[in-house]
Amino acid sequence: MIFRRALLREMAGNALLVFSVLLMITLTTMLIRYLGQAAGGAVANEAVAAFLGFSIINYLPVLLSLTVFIAVLMTLTRCYRDSEMVVWFTAGLSVMAWVRPVVTFAAPAVFAIAFLSLVVSPWALRKSDEFRQQMDSRDDVSSVAPGVFKESKFAERVYFVESFAGEKNTVSNIFMRSVQHQKLGILVAQHGYQTVSENGDRFLVLLNGRRYEGVGGSPDYKIMAFERYSIRIHAYEASLIPPTQKSLSTLMLLSDRSPANMGELLWRLGLPASAFILALLAIPLSFVNPRAGRSLNLILALLLYMIYSNFLSITQAWVAQSKLSPYIGLWLVHGLMLLVLLLLFYRRLVLAPFWIIWLKRLIPRLGGERT
Repeated sequence: MIFRRALLREMAGNALLVFSVLLMITLTTMLIRYLGQAAGGAVANEAVAAFLGFSIINYLPVLLSLTVFIAVLMTLTRCYRDSEMVVWFTAGLSVMAWVRPVVTFAAPAVFAIAFLSLVVSPWALRKSDEFRQQMDSRDDVSSVAPGVFKESKFAERVYFVESFAGEKNTVSNIFMRSVQHQKLGILVAQHGYQTVSENGDRFLVLLNGRRYEGVGGSPDYKIMAFERYSIRIHAYEASLIPPTQKSLSTLMLLSDRSPANMGELLWRLGLPASAFILALLAIPLSFVNPRAGRSLNLILALLLYMIYSNFLSITQAWVAQSKLSPYIGLWLVHGLMLLVLLLLFYRRLVLAPFWIIWLKRLIPRLGGERT
């Protein structure tokens, strides 16, 4: 009990640390990406936080799987490095004694990964697509951000406002460029606000401004000063975004068993299975000789994780392209990794490789036959 409590407590602490680091790296990367899109006008400023939240939810299964693998690997590697393994081995514990506490530690995370992968991640992607469509369906004025040039939906106008102020969300220092009937129009105003007419049409009312109208390259321009200028805001409805396999619910994937849907289902089922196998793989991979190099096992573990992850992606693509049966693809990669797991455990449990033992048994027999 002391052994299990100490091991579980250390693995939980390492998991919390690893997950925090991975989450911060993912948050920073996604935030930089969305801020760049917002600066370019592809994403509204107020939508950055929502898209960031949906993306993090989508990446949670992978982050948790990697967290469990690294936490178990770090804990057992430290035990080897500090010679604690020698103490446990002399107390009568073998490498197999680490399987039960590791499974106890990894089981809640595996169930969480399965729930996130099968239920929550598709929901997050579906809500992200709906929110993106909602943002794209806004009218031109609603999508204008202070200090940013914004092109209209039909690419016929360019807006710029310096600031929003007041309870009615009035705007100040407005600039608008438009092209109508091959004539260039530039409009500037000090203030403006939105209003709705009796028939439901929306207008942008500009106050105290000027309008310049003419043909590009010609010196003849009309200059008009106005106290009040109304511009009708055209309603716009974005086209429907077709759902992808990643955003479909698991029940919909099972109801329509097309190759693309089966490939996506294979990926969702593979995440919790790979997390469980990786947690067990960390036990033999954590072996470190204190007198030798301490980073070789970490490099091998990282290489094995990358191979496992890439093989899962390749298998998903082959199933989606009808190059591989879904039933074979479901067990192919995991079966190979289970075979690697058994070989690594055999290597840690047996002092000498099996071929050396076989040769030692074979040589005396050969010597007896010759005599």
